[in-house]
Amino acid sequence: MVEAQSYRFGSFQVDRRSACLRRGGVTVPLRPKSFDVLVYLAQHPGRLVPKKELIDHVWQNVNVTQNSLVQCIKEVRQALQDDGQAIIETVAKRGYLFALPVTTDAGVADPSASATTVEAGGNNALPLPDRPSIAVLPFANMSGDPNQEYFADGISEDLITGLSRIRWLFVIARNSTFVYKGRAVDVRQVAKEVGVRYVLEGSVRRAGQRLRISAQLVDATTGGHHWAEQYDRELGEIFAVQDEITRSVVAAIEPRLLAAEGVRAFARSPGDLGAWELVARAQTHVWRLTRTDNEAAVEALGRAVDAYPDYAPARSLLGFCLVFAAHNGWIDRDQGLLAGRQHTLRAIALDDCDPWGQIAFGYWAMMERRTEESIAAFRRAVSLNPGSAAAHGYLSHGLAFAGLSDEAITHGREAMRLSPLDPDTAMFLGGIAVASYLAGQYAEACRSSEQLLRLRPGFHGAQRLRCASLAQMGRVDEAKEFLAVARLEQPQLSIDWIKASVPYQTPELMERFLQGMRKAGLTD
Repeated sequence: MVEAQSYRFGSFQVDRRSACLRRGGVTVPLRPKSFDVLVYLAQHPGRLVPKKELIDHVWQNVNVTQNSLVQCIKEVRQALQDDGQAIIETVAKRGYLFALPVTTDAGVADPSASATTVEAGGNNALPLPDRPSIAVLPFANMSGDPNQEYFADGISEDLITGLSRIRWLFVIARNSTFVYKGRAVDVRQVAKEVGVRYVLEGSVRRAGQRLRISAQLVDATTGGHHWAEQYDRELGEIFAVQDEITRSVVAAIEPRLLAAEGVRAFARSPGDLGAWELVARAQTHVWRLTRTDNEAAVEALGRAVDAYPDYAPARSLLGFCLVFAAHNGWIDRDQGLLAGRQHTLRAIALDDCDPWGQIAFGYWAMMERRTEESIAAFRRAVSLNPGSAAAHGYLSHGLAFAGLSDEAITHGREAMRLSPLDPDTAMFLGGIAVASYLAGQYAEACRSSEQLLRLRPGFHGAQRLRCASLAQMGRVDEAKEFLAVARLEQPQLSIDWIKASVPYQTPELMERFLQGMRKAGLTD
């Protein structure tokens, strides 16, 4: 059955293909069941839909009370800002009526309805969503062993699940791409037919007890390759191997997609950028860890929030940037933390399942020395997306500043293992350096901070840590020379400034760090 792909009423669009409600091009969060309720009502405008009919359609064979429907209607009205029931009317004791006229994109097949609705080589091109989009093609079984087919299928399915945890990324459903299984395909044609910008494809080979999994990420609009990797593993517990490969691929792809989207945003005029493009453009600045770049990121994100106040990724990244600026002394500490908290809490209210919001909140709580809240938020970010190298990296920071060095180093190394060439690698090294210093491993702290400074030469936190580590190793003259250079870039640096601004979570941990800084010659 061919049904409308999307429904429009007022300033809203209900997009069934991406399961999103949008207002003015900006996604408005809705839980899946609430979205299904809205879709069914929009499909029947002007008709009284009985409560039982709605429940039977949305919940099908699951027994639920009418309260479940009432809660969904409440959430839909909040999303539509329909306090006066101008859009969805309640007809007492009977049901609901969708009161606005609805226009549809009629005759467009729903690609998630059936694997046969999209045929390879067809001419029907779907429009790209208003956020980054990707299709995972079935991985090819190159072993000639039909028993290996299930492993190749499992990798593809797990990658779809793993990528779906990235909240800003639209991942096409499995049935929409598995029609290409076993066929030689042109990724550009596939992308047009399922309506995505990026395609992930790969293959699986088995030789004896060894597996080789290859994968590559292609921008199907240009044909450019953004990433490719090969994984060789011993064939052991098959699900463990599958899980490990999936996490590694997802972790590697996320920053590559962000970087590609940032480049694409910079190629466009600033006045033409939408909400996502402004966020992608800002992210390229965030990774550089400098004051100038932080200011550029805040400016872009401020524009995004002004134009799209309910866009969670912009709110969470802006909150993070303001807290980071306060941490580094680039803006007034109290004002930066207050504004950062406001944006972060709004981001979480808009989407409490977005790891970005949890990372930003964890960072704010760490700066306020609310240790338990900080670590809990960072842990939630990891649980929301276990394949996120950034989530593991910032959990490493939270644990390190709390003196939980062993676990901090474990998560820092996991971040680097998941995404070895990540633009955030400097921050991963930072968590390891702090944890190593507080554990008394001064040589490792010095080594990690030096690696960080090779990547981000002007990063003040690493400069301070290198000074303290050198001094604790007995290389006091070197520490004093390096401190003199660091103070040229950070004139306000003093013992009092560190006490106020650097988030060691207890007085004892703070004193351990200050001991090294005093040996290097820093005074109050």
